[in-house]
Amino acid sequence: MRRTTRAAVPLLGVGLLAASLVAGCGSGAAGGKTRITIGLFGNFGYQQLFEEYEKAHPDIDITDRTASYSDHHKNLAAHLATNNGAADIEAVDTGYINQFKTNPDRFVELDASRKDQWLDWKWEASLSKDGKQIGYGTDVGGLAICYRRDFLEQAGLPTERDQVSALWPTWEDFMAKGREFQAKAPAGVKWFDGGPSLLNAIVGQAPTGYYDRDDKIVVGSNTDIKRGWDLVAKGVADGLSAGLLYSTPAWNTGFKQGQFATVICPAWQMAKIKDQAPDTAGKWDLAAVPGGGGGNWGGSYLTVPKQGKNTEKAIELATWLTAPEQQAKVFASAGLLPSAPKLYSEQSVASKTDPFFNNAPVGKVFTDAAQALKPQYQGPKAGDVQTELGNAMLRVEQGKQGPEESWTQFVGDAEKLAK
Repeated sequence: MRRTTRAAVPLLGVGLLAASLVAGCGSGAAGGKTRITIGLFGNFGYQQLFEEYEKAHPDIDITDRTASYSDHHKNLAAHLATNNGAADIEAVDTGYINQFKTNPDRFVELDASRKDQWLDWKWEASLSKDGKQIGYGTDVGGLAICYRRDFLEQAGLPTERDQVSALWPTWEDFMAKGREFQAKAPAGVKWFDGGPSLLNAIVGQAPTGYYDRDDKIVVGSNTDIKRGWDLVAKGVADGLSAGLLYSTPAWNTGFKQGQFATVICPAWQMAKIKDQAPDTAGKWDLAAVPGGGGGNWGGSYLTVPKQGKNTEKAIELATWLTAPEQQAKVFASAGLLPSAPKLYSEQSVASKTDPFFNNAPVGKVFTDAAQALKPQYQGPKAGDVQTELGNAMLRVEQGKQGPEESWTQFVGDAEKLAK
């Protein structure tokens, strides 16, 4: 029987860390089975796949432990540094993959002959500088805007997805339309959820992000990031934001209570909305993301740390979980967009609609976004810099700092991360 641990593994404290090392390592399970542990964050849509794999491999017992996004990656860094405590398979988000691939010797090198299974940019993002593959891609985010049809209608705006997409070819248009919305918005409803998520999408479309290709932090001189910052800060000042930070309890409550009309929507966001606001089925829809060029937020990789006791069986499981056939099943059940482009032309993906989102053509929307994306180099600590940027915008939203003061602190905080 598979066991699941939901609590995050403590990062600090020798006694607590030692306890986590015992629990984390793959070992024998009851009945002489081999236990494979897998460390995850969020919902990967794997529960049915685990059961399917165990049924086909009666000698395997899969134990997954799921932590919060931040705790998961901090814990993994600690386990790799001490060479103890990592799961047999560890998921890594796209924002952190560059950090971990700088130490490819900590991971089993995976089979390069499988390269053609993935989008080119997905495969290349997890390659170390010496050409070693440390992670097989799971999903990609794709990018769209999820919007509440009922709120737009109440504010006198179009509600049909093609008409809505036409409202905002640029991010400037998106903000301008938000000011129109806010003038007639239902009581208590803001145009977007929070500045951090909106800014993250804008930054993700820039040719250069937080780093250049020499792994130098360039946020202070990156005019695309500063333009996005100024645009979002002005939207916050104009009262368009609900002031929520993504992936927090308050943000989850925002879905339940209908506190915002639009939200940046990678494919995985659909499951989040369904989980948090099941009573809003049919009220949501999908429109194209502003800015052109598609977009991506999120997506992950499965890695196999060398310290594991069952690396061969872990590789077999990671290979199976990321195969196109399993990616298609996860898309069907959880809406996570495959990173295997061969699936994009298959009916099960390309023609998928979702009744929760007013029968929106979710397959086409997200595959178009993934294929249109121009990959952005991430840099070693892109995930940490992204967190700092979100915190900086949150300080503005909470009135703790003005936009310029918070921007200056963010640039300094980001540069410190590189030291």
